Amino acid sequence: MNLYRYEVVRNNGERSEGERRSPSREVLLAQLQAEGFIPLQIREGSGLGRRPLRLLQRRAKRLPPATITALTRELATLLESGIPLERGLSILRDLAQEEEQQRLLGELLQGLQQGDHLSDVVEREPDYFPKIYINMVRAGERSGAMEQVLIQLAEYRERSQALRESVRSALIYPSILVTVAGLSVILLLMFVVPQFQQMFEDMGATLPLATRIVVAIGEGFRHYWWLLLALILGTTAAFAAALERPHIRLRWDGYLLRLPLLGDLLTKVETARFTRTLAVLASNGLPLLSSMQLAGDVMTNRVLTTAVKEAAERLKSGQRLAGSLEVAGVFPPLALQMIRVGEESGSLSKMLLRVADVYDQEVKNAINRALTLIEPVLIVGLGVVVAAIIASILMAILGANQLAF
Repeated sequence: MNLYRYEVVRNNGERSEGERRSPSREVLLAQLQAEGFIPLQIREGSGLGRRPLRLLQRRAKRLPPATITALTRELATLLESGIPLERGLSILRDLAQEEEQQRLLGELLQGLQQGDHLSDVVEREPDYFPKIYINMVRAGERSGAMEQVLIQLAEYRERSQALRESVRSALIYPSILVTVAGLSVILLLMFVVPQFQQMFEDMGATLPLATRIVVAIGEGFRHYWWLLLALILGTTAAFAAALERPHIRLRWDGYLLRLPLLGDLLTKVETARFTRTLAVLASNGLPLLSSMQLAGDVMTNRVLTTAVKEAAERLKSGQRLAGSLEVAGVFPPLALQMIRVGEESGSLSKMLLRVADVYDQEVKNAINRALTLIEPVLIVGLGVVVAAIIASILMAILGANQLAF
């Protein structure tokens, strides 16, 4: 599936643009025409190179995911109160304070007024509504329980966001500690060590090997910091570009899963995300096979995503969910056992949610354990580096004093 950026004209003459994945340009053209649009331009890729300023401005105006979640819950509350869908969107649009929020709600309302389904309308805003959102809304339209589906959507997004935030929050303190430690060592090498270097040169003493190494590193930071910075930025850019290639990304994700502590944590995070998504989709009447494919797209690790896709293929041959996932050998045994029990008892959706809750808590516990280990390791590591620098200076001072006597 390639990513295309398109510009179209709506029935009222208004121009709009967006991004959508499609097998080919011709398929996307047919889809846009079937939806009543007049395509003006279809380009492959995001188009950042041609209109960077305009796209950056649009990204700056984008609503955060938490806002979409809040709008979803508010709309569900209005529907539960007996307010029609169009009226509910109109109320939310009138209450919206941000320009982009007003635009989005206005687009949704306009689509409904033109006779489109809500699922078709949200599908035209791929920046805000992923495939899982669209399919759940479509399931709610078929079942006639839109308000319940929207509530489940809001809860699902809140739990997923909470899991992401817990991981991000856990990384903040180690990141700050590593940054401060690195800057402290660099400043020590760039501004403190050269003061002793001048003193040693005035004394005419021959510096020990350790001192010469420390002095050379300090000189390198002082005179070639720009080269080091360019090397770091270039390596980062090259690494990010390499990860865009599917086979390299697959190998890298597999390597991450094999790491002693990080691999176990990533597996638990992805398992919680997958099972929660699958439970929400299956409980709203979507076929298990379609739910598997959508739930696999939610995962970020390509190895696990591939395992889910292959498991979905095995489902077509009549295998059960737990057995098809077990063949991959990448999912936790406890999760597979709980899924198997859910299948045997006929309560698969409830058991999947329980698996997600279990691994949400496992992730939090693993993060707390990791933090208790990382903090002393980083502090001791910084102490060792600083002690080595100080020791090299003291060795040179002691050697100079012996020469003086």
